[in-house]
This record gives sequence, C-alpha cells and structure tokens, in this order.
Amino acid sequence: MPEAPKNTHKPTTDYNLELKNKKTLQFIEDVTSNADEVQKKVLEEILSRNAHVEYFQRHGLNGHTDRETFKTIMPVITYEDIQPYVDRIANGDTSPILSSHPISEFLTSSGTSGGERKLMPTIEEELGRRSLLYSLLMPVMSQFVPGLDKGKGMYFLFIKSEAKTPSGLVARPVLTSYYKSTHFKDRPYDPYTNYTSPNETILCPDSYQSMYSQMLCGLCQHKEVLRVGAVFASGFIRAIKFLEKHWRFLCNDIRTGTIDSQINDQSVREAVTKILKPDPKLADFIEAECSKDSWQGIITRLWPNTKYVDVIVTGTMSQYIPTLDYYTNGLPLVCTMYASSECYFGVNLNPLCKPSEVSYTLIPTMAYFEFLPVQRNNGVNSSISVPKTLNEKEQQELVDLVDVKLGQEYELVVTTYSGLYRYRVGDVLRVAGFKNNAPQFNFICRKNVVLCIDSDKTDEVELQNAVKNAVNHLLPFDATLAEYTSYADTTTIPGHYVLYWELSLNGTTPIPPSVFEDCCLTIEESLNSVYRQGRVCDKSIGPLEIKIVEPGTFDKLMDYAISLGASINQYKTPRCVKFAPIVELLNSRAVSSFFSPKCPKWFPGHKQWINMN
Repeated sequence: MPEAPKNTHKPTTDYNLELKNKKTLQFIEDVTSNADEVQKKVLEEILSRNAHVEYFQRHGLNGHTDRETFKTIMPVITYEDIQPYVDRIANGDTSPILSSHPISEFLTSSGTSGGERKLMPTIEEELGRRSLLYSLLMPVMSQFVPGLDKGKGMYFLFIKSEAKTPSGLVARPVLTSYYKSTHFKDRPYDPYTNYTSPNETILCPDSYQSMYSQMLCGLCQHKEVLRVGAVFASGFIRAIKFLEKHWRFLCNDIRTGTIDSQINDQSVREAVTKILKPDPKLADFIEAECSKDSWQGIITRLWPNTKYVDVIVTGTMSQYIPTLDYYTNGLPLVCTMYASSECYFGVNLNPLCKPSEVSYTLIPTMAYFEFLPVQRNNGVNSSISVPKTLNEKEQQELVDLVDVKLGQEYELVVTTYSGLYRYRVGDVLRVAGFKNNAPQFNFICRKNVVLCIDSDKTDEVELQNAVKNAVNHLLPFDATLAEYTSYADTTTIPGHYVLYWELSLNGTTPIPPSVFEDCCLTIEESLNSVYRQGRVCDKSIGPLEIKIVEPGTFDKLMDYAISLGASINQYKTPRCVKFAPIVELLNSRAVSSFFSPKCPKWFPGHKQWINMN
C-alpha cells in the first residue's frame, strides 16, 4: 500500500529528508518502548471525549476512563451488536450515538452482514491518523533500500464506486475515501510520494481509463521507476494482464505522442498529455519486449531500475506469490502495512523479509487494542475456533497489547476514536516477536473466510446458503447434491470460484448444461455485494465455475485425508480446499464443467437505500 506524508511541512529549499526520517524512526522507537503507557492514554482520551455518547450511557460507563472499569462494564461486540446504532446514523440521526464528533462518512468493510457491506462510522480526524501511519512506511523502507527518493513509484491505485446513505453521508471503501481526501490530493512535497500516476488518473471512476492511463504514464517514465505495486497482489497481476492485452495500443500512443480516443475523460487526457511525448525509440523497446514468447521477468525488463514490489501477499493473497515471482524475476515482495476499514493498525519493520515471515508491529497510538485467545481444532483442517458470542469468562480472557504471549494466536479487538468499542475485527494474528515492548504479529487469516480472490470474503455459511439456493434447479430432474467443496482458482486472471459437485441422480432425464449454468448464476446472485461488485464493476473476479465430479469422489477425498492422519471419527468434508494434491484429485475426477453465463446483479449502496435516494 502506498504511503502518505505527515501534513506538517511545505516544499522548501531546506527540506531535510534525512532529519525527517530520523524523527520518524525515533517516533516508532518511543511509542513501542512505552507501548502500555501510550495505550492507557489512548483509551483515556477515547473514553473522556466520548463520555456522554448514548452507547456508553446505555451500558452505564458513567464517565469512567480507567481500563479496569471499561473492561468490566463494556461488552465485546460484533457488527450485529452495533448495527442498529449505525442504521440510525445512516438514516439521519445526528445525536451523539457512538461518537461525540460528527460522523463524517461511512467506510464500507469487505466483511459483510447479511450479504451487504458493513458500514464503519468514521470521523474527519481519522484521515490524519491514517496519514500518520502511511508516513512511517518509507523511513522504515529507506533503512533497507537506499536512494528511493531519487526516483518514482509506479502504483496502480483506483477508486471504487460510492453510495449515499438516506442521511446524505457517503459510504465508500477506505482507500477511495483516502484518495479523494485533501491528505492525498493536496499532499505536500515529499520525494517518497512522487508517483508515475497523476492524481487525475487515480481518481478517474472508469476502471479501464484509469488503468490504461496509469500504465501509459508508467511506461513513459520507465527509467525513473524504482518501486512498483498495488494494494493487493491480485491487483498488480491484473495490471500486468492488462498490459499483455493492450500493449499495442500503448505503444502506438508512445510512438505518436497522442492518447487513444477511448480515453475520453478530459482531466485524464490533460494530465497524461503533460507526460506523454512522441518517443518512437521507447515504443520500439516496449514492442520488442512485449512481443517475446515469454513474459517471465517482464517487470524488470520494462522497468529495469525496480528494486521491489509493494503489494499485500499475506493471508489469502499468498496464493499469488508464484505468479508475482514469475513476472518480476523474483524481486522482493514487500508488505509494508496492516490496515482495515475499522482501523489502521501497524507497519512491517523488516520489509525485505520473506512473505511467509511478514510480521506487523501495531502502533500503539492508532487505537486501543485487545486480544482474544483462539484455539485450534485438531481435525484434518486444523480449523480455528472462536465463539461467535462470548460469555463472561471468555470476555475476561482478553489481554492487552503488551500482555500477549509469543506464539499464541489471538483475534484482534479494537476500540477506536470514531465509535467502535471493544469491536471484534475478525482477524486472527499470531505473536511473532516484539519491537521493544510492542508485539509483532503474523497475519494468519480472516476468521471464517473460506473463499477469497480479491477484496471479497465469502464465509462457509454464506457459501452453504448460496449452494442451497442453486440446487433447487436440480429438483425437476430428480437429482440431489450428495457432497460439495470449493476452491479459489487463481491460475486464471482474474481468479474465480470453483465448486466441485458430486450428484445423486435418481431420474433418467439428462440435466441440460443450461441448468448447471443457472446454478452458477444463482450462487453468484446469492453471494455478498463485495463479490458481486468484483464481478460486475471491478472485473477483479471471473465467472463462477461448477465442476461435476464422478460418484465416489468425496469418499476418495476422505480416504486421502485419513491417509494423512485425520481421524475417521472427526473427519468432515472441508467446504474449501487449498492443498494442491487435493485440488489435483478433484480435478482428475471432474467429468464436466460449467460457467456462470452472465454477471450477477449489483448496484452501489445497500438495497434498502435504493428507493430512498
């Protein structure tokens, strides 16, 4: 994720980057050395400034700002617990419900509630807090890769669609909020935020025009590029595939110094024109490289000064690492920071480590952090066990930032400045070490998520309901679904969901292919709005596929799991598979394959707002 500077300096001739980096690194040293004191002050500040909000009054906090009373009185919650309060704000209630500061907008979380994006309340000052975390990244990076201030970063950044709640507040993803803010658009001089993409290309709402113009500008400045990236690994690979498809048009633009007519956003055209000049020699170079049979190392071939790739490759994004290595000739894959819609959390202080060893140091000033210990079930899937609701004993098991234990796994719980109190984020983290007194965490997984291609997150319950809706199409043929599992296939670009179905066929009438295609589409229509947006608007997810497997396939799957040591008594069919030999087994027994024939329905905003805007 790209970084933003502190908004505290102006472009001057005496700008001292070395001094600025030194101060930033000292800040990290200070807050991690005094982590518990900082956390105590953060909680006191949050509780004192919001002492009179309705949510605290309802729970009887009565103005207390100490940690002990807070932990005794305030419940640990999930989104469903605060959704009624959020809905009131979205519908126009401006009283201090969750925050004493006015809610400035809602940030839409990629986690979902009832198929709709969760709405995270936020306040204006949070933009400053996010900018602070961004400002830590490059001073850290500069310790490992010198000279990054001498060139540019080529990042593929995009805004997504936004909606308005009935109250008029905007609801949009956190990065869209940030890119549209003055913190990003009017950022002061900083050599580390010198990007190849003009703001106008990033802020273009048309994803094709945005990608095309950003790629064009990146190619024009190819010798100046020292680092490349996107938010997610999947997004960066999508940019490479875009180049693979459109390089001839891009070469023509560079050769002639004119922009393709399909780019009709006037502000984009004007911004690109300042960079694009006729350069037949560069066009010939790009054409020669892109015409070769192999695209291995295409990034280092076209952008020869690139030192690393800045993308998220932890969690489900790790599935893209082999593809990234292929296209980049094994450049370092750097995960710089850990953040979500609910809160920005921390930074990677050892950014050149292997992706499998990435750990994030939580910055104690960002929010008040607590940790709920989680256990592993020792079945074949070694699944994580976290109760949905906590009893009194479990609520007392939460520990503070400095009290976590090395090697233990925890679910992250946050209390933020903008109205979330003891909120379960849903991320499972493992303690990997410490920076002074502040723990460092490996990101393990998003709780309950079984399928993910891009920013979508599909859990087991949602998948089960979608499959249940789809199998109704089989009833007229006297067929039932005996067993199923799923797989996030990222060998295709964009990646797509694959469902393996084993059927029980009692009828004699063959099932037409169109029926299975209807099943595919019904599943997609039943999945959450983030998935459907990825299919319809962002084109970041491909059509869902159903593979019909031979009878007895899932018995073979069980036999294989038992051969690896699973207990026959504890075994249950996994609803998602990732282990390559199991995927190979399923694919080898597939007898037919069907794809969703069209995109599911999707529109920005929540369904209940559509008739109110």
